[in-house]
Amino acid sequence: MKTICLLFLITCSLYVAAQNADTLIYAQGKITNGVTKEPVAARISYQSLPYGSKVGFLSGSSFSFPLFDNEKYSITVEAAGFAPSKYQLDPGDANSERRVIQDIELSIPSGAANNAETTHTVGKVMRLNDLNFDAGKVKIASTSFEELDEVVLMLKNNPRMVIQLEGHTDTRGNASANVKLSQERVDAVKAYLVSKGSNKKKIKAKAFGGTSPFSLEDTEEAHALNRRVELRVLQN
Repeated sequence: MKTICLLFLITCSLYVAAQNADTLIYAQGKITNGVTKEPVAARISYQSLPYGSKVGFLSGSSFSFPLFDNEKYSITVEAAGFAPSKYQLDPGDANSERRVIQDIELSIPSGAANNAETTHTVGKVMRLNDLNFDAGKVKIASTSFEELDEVVLMLKNNPRMVIQLEGHTDTRGNASANVKLSQERVDAVKAYLVSKGSNKKKIKAKAFGGTSPFSLEDTEEAHALNRRVELRVLQN
């Protein structure tokens, strides 16, 4: 009887582990000139559907980002000299490697196009994708400045906006040290924004350490994804 109970408990544990296994799906693709097929450096923005509660920005000739909570996402690609391109990404289209592949070919615009201004609604969370930290480091790399300058401009164009910078580390290491590290990171980001003219009273900062990971996988890709700073709109 004890053996049967033990086998039952092991089976249940394995089932629960399988249910809790990381099932994060990623969207990825390349951006090219529709005529020459050459890579095009573009600005990529994406948001979850239907409410846009999760938002992110990327730049480059390729992209990769997670589709959290198995939600559909819209992606908009813009590059100088090309017409904007917009697609909808469905996690249901993921391949066996949990990837939704969407290569994008940009075309020359036939005429002027007016793009709607992004609505920064209260509660919206934006991941600062170009703001990356090496494990255990606090210093902001110069490659992050372009994205942070966009935040400065956003605050300038929305004078009533109040934001909260939320710092996260990966799940490795000491929990208390991770909270301290994530606090130092958001403080560094806030200091940069203030140095560029942003009102420090409009910028809150909160540290989470490794308590809110996006992915539980023990891979470098997952750990890099978990090391992040997010921007939450508190008031606008």
